[in-house]
Amino acid sequence: MGAFAVQPREMTCHALVHAAHDAFRRDLDRLAAAAAAGKGGAVHVRAGWENLKDLIRLHHDVEDAVLWPRVERAVAGRRAERAVLAEMRAEHAGIGSLIGRVDVALRDGGDLPRAVRELREAVEAHLRHEEMSAVPLAESVLGPEEWRAVADEVGGRCEAGAELFVPWVVDGIAPVERSRFLTALPVPLRERNRVMWEPRYRKRRLWSL
Repeated sequence: MGAFAVQPREMTCHALVHAAHDAFRRDLDRLAAAAAAGKGGAVHVRAGWENLKDLIRLHHDVEDAVLWPRVERAVAGRRAERAVLAEMRAEHAGIGSLIGRVDVALRDGGDLPRAVRELREAVEAHLRHEEMSAVPLAESVLGPEEWRAVADEVGGRCEAGAELFVPWVVDGIAPVERSRFLTALPVPLRERNRVMWEPRYRKRRLWSL
């Protein structure tokens, strides 16, 4: 949801969430492959992991501080719906702990494949839960004005959000999906990505071994 800085008026919440979720899955697969090959300590793998951590935290912070409070106000008095949001926050906390275990395994030479596997399983379960329950709930109770307010607040909090998010999302995705995602962006953001953001991102060579 850190992608709300990328103008939800042009792109639906559903599309933004799934773009981010697919990128999380992709990078966790890359981390798992590096761990299985015994290359978790490689410089560009570590850089990819740091980038992934930053984007997971941004995603969770935006949801917990900006999106879910608005949804909670919209469903006040509806116990089942509020329980879904409580579950989202609890899952975020659990993922944070598992990220810490991966960090420890990388630092101390622990069982990195196991730590990554546990993180992947928890993230996948959370993403599915969010896609099936929390996102449809948000889309059902928040109107255009609320989404604009979310976009404005996220833009103020995450000025670099689009610069980080856009090239990361399109890293390695199929041409059709890449075109669909980029075409949905406002033209100025699309041009910035082409001229500045994506070239910078590629130079970082994240995950390369």
